[in-house]
Amino acid sequence: MKPIWIVDDDDSIRWVLEKALARENLATRSFTNARDAMNALQSDTPQVLVSDIRMHGASGLELLQTVKAKYPGLPVIIMTAFSDLESAVAAFQGGAFEYLAKPFDLDKAVELIRRAMDESLRESSVEQSMSETPEILGQAPAMQDVFRAIGRLSQSNVTVLITGESGSGKELVARALHKHSPRSSQPFIALNTAAIPKDLLESELFGHERGAFTGAQTTRRGRFEQAEGGTLFLDEIGDMPFDLQTRLLRVLSDGHFYRVGGHQPMKANVRVIAATHQNLETRVKDGLFREDLYHRLNVIRLRLPSLRERREDIPLLTKYFLNQSAKQLGVDVKRMSEPALQFLSSLDFPGNVRQLENLCNWITVMAPGQTVEVPDLPQDLVPIAVGAVSAVQTPVSSSVGDAYGRSSEHFPGQPAQINGTAYPEKPVYRSGESWVSLLEAEATAMLAEGQSEVIDKLGRCFESVVIKAALRHTHGRKNDAAIRLGIGRNTITRKIQELGIDGVKDE
Repeated sequence: MKPIWIVDDDDSIRWVLEKALARENLATRSFTNARDAMNALQSDTPQVLVSDIRMHGASGLELLQTVKAKYPGLPVIIMTAFSDLESAVAAFQGGAFEYLAKPFDLDKAVELIRRAMDESLRESSVEQSMSETPEILGQAPAMQDVFRAIGRLSQSNVTVLITGESGSGKELVARALHKHSPRSSQPFIALNTAAIPKDLLESELFGHERGAFTGAQTTRRGRFEQAEGGTLFLDEIGDMPFDLQTRLLRVLSDGHFYRVGGHQPMKANVRVIAATHQNLETRVKDGLFREDLYHRLNVIRLRLPSLRERREDIPLLTKYFLNQSAKQLGVDVKRMSEPALQFLSSLDFPGNVRQLENLCNWITVMAPGQTVEVPDLPQDLVPIAVGAVSAVQTPVSSSVGDAYGRSSEHFPGQPAQINGTAYPEKPVYRSGESWVSLLEAEATAMLAEGQSEVIDKLGRCFESVVIKAALRHTHGRKNDAAIRLGIGRNTITRKIQELGIDGVKDE
């Protein structure tokens, strides 16, 4: 980790910050004036820069301007006396991460620097992932059309609406549009509007002032400010609450917005790329999406094909994901046999590229041997004709009890275990057989055995299966799963605890 730079002409301020950060095992580098720090930036960069606002020679605001011009993602904390609050406002407008009023509480100062470090590490990880991510893979004609569209848009700042099914790679396309645009040297900020609770989304987008609401202890920059000069990617825009659509429309119209609880208009120089898997025209007709916002977003429309529309890319993508998975786990790369590749290419993959990636993770961990054959694939993918046994064909008639809903966690595609019987996540039914008839058969068997509380036991199993399916769909994001299921956040939290479901992400 890089050191924390401290810029102040006051020896005592530098000394006390150096000692406090040393106790936290954080390296520091100090400067007595802004000019020396500017010169050092020619050959080195800090993790976080902490600077006084008024010093002999160049000011902290000039240093801030220099930093933001060259390293827009570097957090800068401006120190100021209480009488310099007007300058603090100017610091925020210049892109400062936060200001620290003198005299300050040392513990709070260290806490603020740590928050700035977290922001710095997060943004650097995004930049690293962008540099490590290859160009979008695809040789199919449908993907070539996408590549041509990205090429045509390479020198444009126009708003783009990306449509396509979930898991088809819309964010990769957005990153490619940013990477090949005039804004490529500036930040790329992504936000899934469906994953943020409605009451927090406004603050997430536009930021908030200190004291704007309960818990707002400090001023916070929103995603529009974080993306200044760069690109803001708004995923699942069709799920944005109606009242927030009005605020977004204003930003797109005149480039101005207000922080939550703020009275000072902020200017946004941001290119917006939006994406959705929903039919926005239908949502407009249903009154769920503003028509004027739809037309403002739908300047250039780019449709991303589903994986089943580009089956010839499945072998290429499979090889890439198997290599990535093996590299992450430190194991040898699995190789797919030709029949196995042909079989995968015949599947529809409703989860698209994301589902294929998860399958490759499962293969790397679970498939026996280095060469993977068709029978080595998850049971829910393999047809009965090639010898896979589907547990759904023979409903379990043994005692269920608390075993319902208590299956161990597993990779996507791996069968769940209930009383030792494997149930595929996507069951393969015999002709004319449905899950309702299987449920009826199971209930009949339990009643014949004289079991009690049948509804409760089967109900727990049903709830567990549905909640797990939703969590797999949202990659463990509890709030997103609750939205998809149409239940409240508290309800899904209680159900997860009651049913003993693991693998849920903290949010």
